[in-house]
Order: sequence, then structure tokens, then C-alpha cells
Amino acid sequence: MTHDSDGDGGAAAPDGSAEYPSVPHGRLREDGWELRSKTEETVFQMPVASVIGYTLFYEDARLREAIEAADAVEPPAGADEDHLVAAGGNSTWRFFFATRLSFRPSLAPGIGPASLRPTVSSQAKRTFADDLEARGFEDVESGRSQRFRADSGDRGRLRKFTAYLPLGGESTPERIGVEGWLAVWATGGSFRIAGGAYPVSGVNSLLGSASDAPSADPGTFREELLSAIRAVS
Repeated sequence: MTHDSDGDGGAAAPDGSAEYPSVPHGRLREDGWELRSKTEETVFQMPVASVIGYTLFYEDARLREAIEAADAVEPPAGADEDHLVAAGGNSTWRFFFATRLSFRPSLAPGIGPASLRPTVSSQAKRTFADDLEARGFEDVESGRSQRFRADSGDRGRLRKFTAYLPLGGESTPERIGVEGWLAVWATGGSFRIAGGAYPVSGVNSLLGSASDAPSADPGTFREELLSAIRAVS
């Protein structure tokens, strides 16, 4: 089930819904991000329950609009199905998402997040990679993982992904390099999954020479994404 919304508010679910994760919505909006979709769906199955994801998906609207204004290339196609990174319609050049997981039926007494963490992490990694491929990314590879601490103090794992996005334009690169990050952690008896992806090469050639083009520095992209991930609760 998909819910579309422009969203409003601050560091919470944009409409205050308890099912969705808390995100720094006000800060994201000020920085040019746009809430593209809200989705509620079964993201994967486990032996003990179905895992329902309540996902908020944001895109960097400023970057998209600047590339569209340069008229250098068509945007990549969107994903066919709603999953962790689905937004509906055309795809995006840079995105961030946050998901709160719920279990149906509720977990039996004695089954806590700690015992399910390896399974949830493995399934989230596989789903994220599959969704990137569904959005047209190529050569998706999972890289190193590292310890992660959210602003709330909760600890988890953060994993790096690399991929390429094919373009095929005559006056543009054949493809651009992409870097993504995925974090999984437990908080308050449930799980959070947050992540996103951004271009690391080839974008300046798409933006042209406009003086008002946004920065396409991959280091800045990385820090902004990781900061948004850490703020999820």
C-alpha cells in the first residue's frame, strides 16, 4: 500500500504517524529535499512473521531540477514495485529513505530484536541491492560494513554499496558512478533501516556550466546522507 504526500513538520514522521520512523523532515526540506512517497508494505518474510516496512522516501529535488534544466539526459526509470527505495514515477539522482519495521503477527514473548538482528540485516542488504537493480542501477556490489551509532545512542551496522547508473547519451558519460549506504539497528523493541545513494562521478557534465548549479561534491553528499541516517529514530 502506497501513500503519497508532500509532508510537513520537523524531526518526526511528516504527518505524525506513529507507524513511520522519525526523520529530520524540516532540515531535509530546508536543504532542498522533497518527500516523494510514503509506503506500507511487506518488505520480506521471516519464519516467525511477515516484516512490514513503513518507509519515507526523499529525493534531492534541487539536483534533479538542475539536471532537468540542463536538458542533458533523461532521468533513469523508476522501480517497478514498491520496496525500500521506491518512489513511484521517474527515478531520482540522489535519495534518502528511512523505514520502521513491524512484525505480523507480533513476536512471541522471548523473541527479542537481538535474536533477529542477523536475519533482518541480511534481508535488508539483499532487498536494498535488489531494489537498486530494479531502478536501473548496474554492477551493484556490497562492500565493507562498520559499526554505527545513531543520534539516539542506538548501535547498529552501516554498509557501503557501489553501483553504476547507465545514461547512454551522446554528449554525456555512458554511466555515472554511484555510492550508497545502508544502516540497520534496533531501537525500542523494533528495527530501523535507513540509507540512500548519490552520484560520485559524472554529474558535473550533466549540470552544464550554469552558475547556480548545486554542488555535486561526493564528499558533501556522503556527509549529508550519513547525517540524515544518524538522525532517524
